[in-house]
Amino acid sequence: MIDIRSDTVTRPSPEMIQAMMNAETGDDVYGEDPTVNELEQLAAEMTSKDAALFVTS
Repeated sequence: MIDIRSDTVTRPSPEMIQAMMNAETGDDVYGEDPTVNELEQLAAEMTSKDAALFVTS
């Protein structure tokens, strides 16, 4: 069984920890986070817009 109530109760697997340790990071406000940049580019392409911001509701 998995518990998905909150990030405060989930425990990352060793593979998840390794992925976090190896992830490239940067400040997304200044366009320095490669993961955020990739997500924004994908959203822009999917919506046929020049730029995009993904916001969940």
